[in-house]
Amino acid sequence: MQKRIFASGGQEAFFEGHVHAFSVLGGVPTGKVRYDNLKAAVAKVIGFARQRQENERWILFREHFGVESFYCRPGIAGAHEKGGVEGDVGFFRRNRLGPVPEVSSLAELNVLVDQWDEEDDARRIRLRPRTVGDYFAVEQPLLKPLPQEPFDTSRTFALRVDRYSRISVRTNSYSVPVRFIGRRVRAVLHANDLVVYDGGTEIARHERLIAKGGERLVLDH
Repeated sequence: MQKRIFASGGQEAFFEGHVHAFSVLGGVPTGKVRYDNLKAAVAKVIGFARQRQENERWILFREHFGVESFYCRPGIAGAHEKGGVEGDVGFFRRNRLGPVPEVSSLAELNVLVDQWDEEDDARRIRLRPRTVGDYFAVEQPLLKPLPQEPFDTSRTFALRVDRYSRISVRTNSYSVPVRFIGRRVRAVLHANDLVVYDGGTEIARHERLIAKGGERLVLDH
């Protein structure tokens, strides 16, 4: 199972996680992919059946990659439908994230995660005769090819810089160079980063803030 650690649990992270997994796996699953009823994908659960009103941007993402979704039942009724995934996440947390790794950034942590995923290919699950990597080698040719055009997983905002040399994105403030006070800039929000542009020129880059009402200020700005 491909893993990624993000600062945010929002839709940008949801999409970036998919793109990373498809890229590493070398294709897109041909069968149905099971999902919980997370807000990044599901706008509304309709009754107690499988019918869902999906998020519009998630529909575009699915159609771009050809993903067929299958949603688990809410609550206890659907707990058994995703037990294998939750069990694998628990195994990873116990064996790789305890004690907590000492890293300087999420990017550095995700490099470790990629290394651990490669090592996991040699693992045998209980008494099964072949390794994780051996089983995937059988399934990999069944994947659908990746689309040639990339999908933009970020969110873009057109913002005016305030008199304190800041912009506000999702209730949080980020600094930009003072020469841009009063001007409009373009902010591109990723799962872990915020990049600010003046036209096509990058003028600021920040690690994304998660808590509401926070500030990330660079004194040189």
